[in-house]
Order: sequence, then C-alpha cells, then structure tokens
Amino acid sequence: MTVHKKLMQARVKLLDTKLEKSGHNKFAGYKYFELGDFLPPTTRIFNELGLCGVITFTTEYATLNITDVDDGSMIVITSPMAHAELKGAHDIQNLGACETYQRRYLWSAAMELTENDPIDATAGSEPPPKPKAEHKPKAPPVVEGKPGEWQIKIDSKTDDIDVWADVVIEAAVMLAETAKEPQHVTKIYQVNKTIMDALKEARKDRFDQLMLDFKNIKDKLTEAQNG
Repeated sequence: MTVHKKLMQARVKLLDTKLEKSGHNKFAGYKYFELGDFLPPTTRIFNELGLCGVITFTTEYATLNITDVDDGSMIVITSPMAHAELKGAHDIQNLGACETYQRRYLWSAAMELTENDPIDATAGSEPPPKPKAEHKPKAPPVVEGKPGEWQIKIDSKTDDIDVWADVVIEAAVMLAETAKEPQHVTKIYQVNKTIMDALKEARKDRFDQLMLDFKNIKDKLTEAQNG
C-alpha cells in the first residue's frame, strides 16, 4: 500500500470520528478547528495505518513529513514561516505562538479539514453594538503585569474601555495559547493580576469570558499531559 493510499484512508477514518470545532471567532461568528480537536485522533489513526508525521521548522519554512513506516515512502507538506508579535511577550513566546499555529495549519492541510473562510464570514458584517452605559469608565493609559516571564503590558492608546478590553483579551488569550503546561496558564493570570482586576472592574462580562477561555486552554493542556 502506498503512502498516498494510507493518507487517504486516514482522512476517511478521521471523518468518521465526527470532530467538533472548539475554536470560536466571536466577531465573525464562525467556529474553527483547534489543534487539540483533531491531533489526538489523527495520531491514533496514523499509528493504526503505519504512518508517522514529523514537523520541522526553519527560518523560512515549516514542514510536515508524513512517512509510511513500512516502505519509507513520504509525503511532504510545507508552509512559509511567519512571525507572531504578542504584546508583552518574550521572543521565545512569540516563536512558540508561531509554531503552534503552523502545526495546526500543516495538519489541517494534510487531513483536508474544512474551515470557514474568514473573509467570506466577515464580508458585509459589522460588529455587534456595544452596550451603552451612562457612566462609561475610561481605559487606563498603561497597565502591566509583574516583570519577568508571562508579563503582559497594555498600552492601547485609547480612552475607549471596550477597545481596551479587546486588546487585553486578545493579548491574554494569545499568550495562554503558547503555554506548554496547565500551570503556565495559571501563572499568566497571577503575573498579570493587575490587568485582570482592571478588566473585571471595567467589563465583568468580558472578564468572565476570558476566564472561560483560560479554563478551556488549561483543560486541553491537562488532557494532553495525561495522554
């Protein structure tokens, strides 16, 4: 059996698992596959069929090599490397975010996972109206966590508390997605408690959603640890 035929069988088997998309773009209103949604069943299927997938990175390309362990034949999938710049993150954390996204895109391409087109999803749409408040608080000009690893520094350059909250949540979630262990997510909260408290006081509903996002990320990391 050729590596191409085995990969096709793997795709069909993955379809039969009835995957669910846990990623959610709240603005555009569509869901997408996160790495933890499909990689564990894909790994089991590859093991059953005698396939092995290995990802490597260079400064220019991310590469997924899918090898038939029986005859050594191989399929190679590549993607140009890009750069991530998380607010307040160290270089290694930005690199981790980039590699995490590349892994998701390479495996999605290999397994032919269908995704919503974010351009089609947002075309002609507008963000939902923000709730009106009589005494809307102003955003703090600069707020930052404790110095060191996992620190977030927010300088949104706006008085709009809703825009500020969006920046906080985007930075916090992107940083949490670079975590390798569940306790890292807890550490992000602890290091940046000043920011979390400010968000909770200004927009309790957005704070609650962020805590739910953190919990989902921690749960996936815990599941991956327990194997």
